[in-house]
Amino acid sequence: MKAVFELLVVILFFVTYVLTKNIIAATAVAVAAGIIQAAFAWVKHRKLETMQWVSLLLIVVLGGATIVLKDARFIMWKPSLLFWLMALILLVSLLMGKNALKAVMGKEIALPEKVWLKLTAAWAVFLLLLGVVNLWVAYQFTEAQWVNYKLFGTTGLLIIFVIVQTVYISRFVEKEVSIKEEQ
Repeated sequence: MKAVFELLVVILFFVTYVLTKNIIAATAVAVAAGIIQAAFAWVKHRKLETMQWVSLLLIVVLGGATIVLKDARFIMWKPSLLFWLMALILLVSLLMGKNALKAVMGKEIALPEKVWLKLTAAWAVFLLLLGVVNLWVAYQFTEAQWVNYKLFGTTGLLIIFVIVQTVYISRFVEKEVSIKEEQ
């Protein structure tokens, strides 16, 4: 449910663009929806997670620049910057001897350290590539094609990557469950 809630801004952006063929109007809707979404999360939980703050900042700053300057390039950079920032956080956490992915997901699933390391590295590389692909689509294709990619391409790639990660993780979760059952 949380993922759908977070995808809502992208969906509203997409629907507005499809209806108006105007990326400035779609961006204005995304900025407003992002602010409302953050306010709702704040009221409900009395806090925003770090990535929610970062996403809000990026949508307000880059969306605002898109609206004020009437230049779609700013909003087109937003996904890349967000992906690269998430990859940077993962990589810096590893360099500091910590694992940000494990810190977030470790409460939900127990995995060997080497698996956490591989997962974190895989996510970092994947996010770096997603950022590059986003800009490639933004600059090599039409605005409408980028908008379609933003919703369907990015979401599709994320879903495929999560499925691959789930298959990889399942090999280790079964071993962990089997070890616990034997004891």
